[in-house]
Amino acid sequence: MPRAGIMRVPLSPLNPSKTHSSSIPFFHPPSPQLRCTSHEVHHHHNATHLHTLLTTTTSNRPNPKHATQIHAQLITTNSLPIPLLHTQLINLYAKSGQLPQALLTFKTTREHSNVVTWTSLITHLAQSHQPFEALSLFAHLKREGLGPNPYTFSAVLPACAETRSVLHGSQVHGLACKHGVDADVFVASALADTYAKCGDMHASKRVFDEMPRRNLVSWNAIIVGFVRNKLYDEAVWMFRALLVDGSASPDQVSISSVLSACANSGGLGFGGRVHAHVVKLGLESVAYVKNSLIDMYSKCGRFEEASGLFDIMNERDVVAWNTMMTGWVQNDHFEEACSCFQAMMREEILPDEASFSTVLHASASLAAWGQGAAIHTLIIKTGFGNNQCAGSSLITMYAKCGSLDDAYRSFQEMKHHQNVVSWTAMIAAFQQHGHANRVIELFDRMLEEGMEPDYVTFVCILSACSHSGLIEQGFRYFTSMSQVHNMAPGKEHYACMVDMLARAGRLAEAKQFIDTMPIKPDASVWGALLGACGKSGNLELGKEVARRLFEIEPDNPGNYVLLANLYARHGRLEEAKEVRRLMGYNGVRKETGCSWIDVKNKTYVFTVHDQSHPRTRETYEMLRRMEELVRVKGYVADIQFAVNDVGEYKEQSLWYHSERLALAFGLISLPMDAPIRIKKNLRTCGDCHTVMKLASGIFSREIVLRDTNRFHRFAGGSCSCGDYW
Repeated sequence: MPRAGIMRVPLSPLNPSKTHSSSIPFFHPPSPQLRCTSHEVHHHHNATHLHTLLTTTTSNRPNPKHATQIHAQLITTNSLPIPLLHTQLINLYAKSGQLPQALLTFKTTREHSNVVTWTSLITHLAQSHQPFEALSLFAHLKREGLGPNPYTFSAVLPACAETRSVLHGSQVHGLACKHGVDADVFVASALADTYAKCGDMHASKRVFDEMPRRNLVSWNAIIVGFVRNKLYDEAVWMFRALLVDGSASPDQVSISSVLSACANSGGLGFGGRVHAHVVKLGLESVAYVKNSLIDMYSKCGRFEEASGLFDIMNERDVVAWNTMMTGWVQNDHFEEACSCFQAMMREEILPDEASFSTVLHASASLAAWGQGAAIHTLIIKTGFGNNQCAGSSLITMYAKCGSLDDAYRSFQEMKHHQNVVSWTAMIAAFQQHGHANRVIELFDRMLEEGMEPDYVTFVCILSACSHSGLIEQGFRYFTSMSQVHNMAPGKEHYACMVDMLARAGRLAEAKQFIDTMPIKPDASVWGALLGACGKSGNLELGKEVARRLFEIEPDNPGNYVLLANLYARHGRLEEAKEVRRLMGYNGVRKETGCSWIDVKNKTYVFTVHDQSHPRTRETYEMLRRMEELVRVKGYVADIQFAVNDVGEYKEQSLWYHSERLALAFGLISLPMDAPIRIKKNLRTCGDCHTVMKLASGIFSREIVLRDTNRFHRFAGGSCSCGDYW
């Protein structure tokens, strides 16, 4: 997302860590240091020469050696006390990457400083991401009795923004009012930006509304602020107001910001009109703007327009490729995202952390272990082996591909570079694979090492407790969120708690928990309860919950299917048919169940009763053999899962479920010692789960089944979920 500030503006809304193209000085008018009088400059005969030398050196990529040499000249010519030269020297040290030396020079010669010197140092500290040091220096300036001017306030406010504390910004705001500079256009713009970065858009908008005069910087600050705080409609409205106002013409920052708002709100119509403005203003060739247009069209599902813009770009840098890849991923076109990455590599564009993170996400979604492992090798070769973002993505990729050992190995390799994201990725991996004890162990280790869990971490730990029946422990973690970690539980946390109670068969308690929630229950909360009603066969409560879900998300086919199956389970077939007719009336279609398996770098997809494969005959022979062997082990079909069939066909139809066909194909196609990894696009049924367990023991094979909910690792006749899923 584009940012308003005194720093460089990021090129891509998807990768704000990258800076490109132009530098835009947002809140600093021309430096006031030239206001020093010529009398001071000519006080010493060499001052004019030194002033010119300092100016030239500072503007021509200075290095520490030049700064030291000029410093020596200032001392030998007794010119250091001249305020202008003193300020220029400190500025030169800072710009040559020697901020500690600049601070030391300032400290030892502070009697020669004026407010310009202090302001320059505050600016450099803020730009060097040392906000508290900048604020400390500002406070010291006040204690010295020096009056800060508008430039000083413009310098310190970005430091307030970086602390993300509204208190710091409001205190400086009060001082600006006291000194009568709060109406200055640059100070007010910086204040609006500061409040926005601290998440207080009400205060930001109030400052903007009270400005007696505005420029493009002011407009950009408020538009970018709305986008940053995900208030996309307000950002679009403010951009419209800028066009109506007419006092300033939108630039690349305004355009990219509003395009980001359109992208995230699905505002394709207005996005197209913004595109027309881009052409009218002659900004279409600006890479920054074109990337934003590609992002907007991609996120709105208009890939033809996005690809067209991408194809005519003269120079496609890594940000442009990342934007295109991310568009594919966000619209679930994972194979296209991987192809895009490969094309980027063919064009010899060096990938960055965003490229690796995006393509690993696509590989994880495809469960393409081989492809992910190849990208892992490339990450190491290109020097990103210690990158936190890439490392966390590797953990998630391996876990979603069913290789928990590889995921944990990647986590251990990050030992000296771990952050809350990598810890949470590993905790999520254990949770998805049903290892609740390891989730709790890792969470405790995380706390011992002083790492503060975040929102997602608690979703993972509560979900692990839910899927393992650890109700008391789950409630302790839930309570600790607010009492220990000062975090308000969100809808996902409440959904986990409802799921936890419902899975344990405590449906009345789950319903009571929902009724006493401080936030309005959403589809995830009611969905957890409906799923439990389906498992336990509680038709009356299931009907009530389903009605609520039909109101909240009328287009979700899963809710209709759950209720129809619940009716069928109770023998109420007419009501079940009525629910399915309601689906047709509302234009809702059930997703076709399918399973897929990779053999020798080729993916084979199976649907129910599938007979489209070259080895169909051998697959069905293995299926019949498997049926005979599991019956010897005591298998009895659970026909409640054959809801769409009647009579004698119920039991037989279960054997043609897609995951069983994939398993049979894997048994005849993969080496004896190779694990069989199967993916399914829906939740696996309980009868298939039983067969997989028995088959793992009969054939002495490890079977990893990934459905929409979690991983099931079958070995030796048992499952990692402990049959609690």
